[in-house]
Amino acid sequence: MRKYRLAVPGPTPLPPEVAAVATLPIEDERTERYSAVFMRVIDGLREVLRTRNELLLFTSSMTGAFEGAMQNLFSPGDRMLVVNNGAFASRWTELTRRFGLDVVEVASEWGRPVDMERVARAVAATPDLVAAVAVHCETSTGVVNDMRAFGEATRSVVSIVDSASGVGACELRTDEWGLDVVVAGCQKALMTPPGLAFVSLSPDAWLLHRRATLPRYYFDWDKARDAMLADIPGTPWTPAISLISQLDVALRGLLDEGVDETLARHVRLGRMARAGVLGMGLELFSPDDDRGAAVTAVRLPEGIDSRALVGHLLAEYGVQLADSAGPLAGRVVRIGHCGHVDAFDVVTVLSAFGLALRDLGHPLDVGNGVAAALRVTSPTLVRGLR
Repeated sequence: MRKYRLAVPGPTPLPPEVAAVATLPIEDERTERYSAVFMRVIDGLREVLRTRNELLLFTSSMTGAFEGAMQNLFSPGDRMLVVNNGAFASRWTELTRRFGLDVVEVASEWGRPVDMERVARAVAATPDLVAAVAVHCETSTGVVNDMRAFGEATRSVVSIVDSASGVGACELRTDEWGLDVVVAGCQKALMTPPGLAFVSLSPDAWLLHRRATLPRYYFDWDKARDAMLADIPGTPWTPAISLISQLDVALRGLLDEGVDETLARHVRLGRMARAGVLGMGLELFSPDDDRGAAVTAVRLPEGIDSRALVGHLLAEYGVQLADSAGPLAGRVVRIGHCGHVDAFDVVTVLSAFGLALRDLGHPLDVGNGVAAALRVTSPTLVRGLR
């Protein structure tokens, strides 16, 4: 039986203790015992986001929470700015238009961070603008946008951050950076199966919510807030009970490691992945900087199709990487290294990646890439291998 290794930006591998929670008996969520678990999760998420703002948790994919943000913040015809430099930012443009908003885009080349000075100028030049949204870690390209600068550029409007693959892997200081709305989920660096999404809300976000007229029901923030203020805090609807218990265990593990230490580990893993790719003589698509702590995007050599490579990797080596879509389809693969991942996982994935490229006819030195990756984490170990 071949071992399966998941190395995509999300979902990510689960710690055994998190996976084990799914086998426990279901319990009633309307009890003080379970409410304590729920509120511990809320407090843990606040700690990871570095915020004292209110935080609401939903049983949903992250896309559901994104849609909920539209419903709870806006009225038809409101003007919103979308910072667009990738596939997931493009979804925000599509989403806002579906809800009848007037969309202003600040577009940037895929594979490059957005210049937040351009965003600041666009905010200043756009009358009646009520909000702006940016993707923290643009998973489609591996680019991490500067959220501190985004917060500064959008001080005069409500700022919305899509931190789907950023939270828990990339630096995020919600309150310090003045980020009004942060939307994310649990299946990436937070090491939990898909199905939970959450949103943190500043006082300014709540003020904008008060005037919003778009219809909502399941994602109604008022209902979610009222349920959290009840005698037994919880959710207005039946939640994904086991997932919340799994997230509780995952957050305890992350907080035991420490938020700063967890972020530093992800930085090291990103350095290893990039060093390994470059050591094999390959080209990065995402920038070679420490902000890229969740995913590394690789531009493939001429003649290698990403779909064929991803399929071969899985069939022959049991390693799952992520293809790309849109204008990058066939040309770029993405290596995920967030969540329950360590240095040896990265080395294994790099080894299989290099071997698969050789199998498909591209000559390269796999050992040189592995040595370059190991040199990042343990120079003495690499010297010992010579």
